[in-house]
Amino acid sequence: MKHTATRTRSMVYCALFTALIAVGAFIRVPVPVVPFTLQYLFTMLAGLLLGPRLGTIAVGTYVLLGLVGLPIFTQGGGFWYVFQPSFGYLIGFCVGTFVTGWLAQRLGQAGKNTVGRYLLANLAGLAVVYAMGMVYYYIICNYVINTPIALWPLFLYCFLLAVPGDLCLSVLGAVLVKRVKPALSHTALGRV
Repeated sequence: MKHTATRTRSMVYCALFTALIAVGAFIRVPVPVVPFTLQYLFTMLAGLLLGPRLGTIAVGTYVLLGLVGLPIFTQGGGFWYVFQPSFGYLIGFCVGTFVTGWLAQRLGQAGKNTVGRYLLANLAGLAVVYAMGMVYYYIICNYVINTPIALWPLFLYCFLLAVPGDLCLSVLGAVLVKRVKPALSHTALGRV
């Protein structure tokens, strides 16, 4: 019975973060090429609060729901979205969430969880998101949809213009988790 309750609780938290990521896609600031959204904040929090496995399941569920046609991505949904140059960032969210959660767990085992350790985990996950997003963007533009982009414009539009907001979200996420996680450790979320 206890196993069933834990499993149900885990599914509910995964669904909650899947919904938050979907909502985060529509809270956006228009930036050329890759819009700034709150998706990264919620994917990062999924990794930090749910851990690498459940956090990645939540983000993967979001991506799968968008690919089957729910209009929950920043520019709609459907399988055709894999041909959007920005789809690599969605793949990066999955891997970045795992990295963030895994690293946060490892750093937490090494000692007391601090804002600095959460921030380090967030920045590692962010690096994965941008690396995957930019590589995918370059490949899709240059070899699939025939809209070539050189390395400097790629770096400018897909990194330099977009990363300052995500760096701020990384700091915000680290501070939020540091304050919220101790309170949640006494609730069901702390036992996910």
